[in-house]
Amino acid sequence: MITFSERRDIAISQILPIYFANSWSSAQKPQALHQALLNSHSLISAWDGARLVGIGNAISDGFLVVYYPHLLVHPDYQGQGIGQGIMDMMKQRYRAMHMQMLVADSEAIAFYEKCGFTRAGQTEPMWIYAGTDH
Repeated sequence: MITFSERRDIAISQILPIYFANSWSSAQKPQALHQALLNSHSLISAWDGARLVGIGNAISDGFLVVYYPHLLVHPDYQGQGIGQGIMDMMKQRYRAMHMQMLVADSEAIAFYEKCGFTRAGQTEPMWIYAGTDH
């Protein structure tokens, strides 16, 4: 049975397998990744017993805007509603925000559309990015 939690006592050794399994370059900076997640405005994790199987975070000013930078589910657990569950919890928490935003690419676009997100008009995502996975 999958359980969801807002706990923050998650070891980097529990987090890294999900990032490596999803080929996210932030796994190459484990200490920065760990601190970024633990210092997020919100952090929601999904557990199969003692195994971390999903994680998502939010960065927010607490009043108008929330940004969802990470939502990952271990590939062994994808397609079971875990990502949807994490996103539902985030959307509920930030339901009064003026703007909820994220950046999605490739197959993630259809997932986020199922979560109620739509393309942001004529805007284009822009970044200065140190990774190589996009």
